Amino acid sequence: MSLEVLLAQRKNEIIKDWFDRVVETYPADTSTFLKNRKDPFANPVGSTTLQSLKSLYGELLKGLDEKAVISLLDPVIRIRAIQDFTPSQAVGFVFSLKKAIRHILNKELDRNRFEDELRLFEEQIDALSLIAFNIFVACREKIYQLEANEVKNRTFRAFERAGLVCERPEIEPEFRKFNP
Repeated sequence: MSLEVLLAQRKNEIIKDWFDRVVETYPADTSTFLKNRKDPFANPVGSTTLQSLKSLYGELLKGLDEKAVISLLDPVIRIRAIQDFTPSQAVGFVFSLKKAIRHILNKELDRNRFEDELRLFEEQIDALSLIAFNIFVACREKIYQLEANEVKNRTFRAFERAGLVCERPEIEPEFRKFNP
């Protein structure tokens, strides 16, 4: 039996373990809420995260298609980018898949020789984390840009209310050379 077959057979267990590891990155009360609330309307963060993890795992089993992976990672990374996570915490959940696989497949990995296959699969997970980091950086840049624009607009409106801003004339003044 190949590692790929084993990963496919134990897919649901691995995804559940991975999901549990991801939600444990949140504070305890939030983690409990994310794990226990199944309604996607009452728990959009948990639902989005679980759906993305399922799809990402399936994509990893097929091989990495970068465009597909970006679209699958984007919702989770956007959520984590606006939360109070450091960059490593925001994208570190990708690496927890390695731990989930080793935890669920512990006995099978010990009995069989999957070192080469496992190393290649873990390299795909590493590549996935780099894509996640790029998405995170782009999201944070957008957030900072929006915040800067908001500060600029508030400042302009304050100057405008204080009468410190005047309209530019429609017609530019004509400057003539000074000839004494």
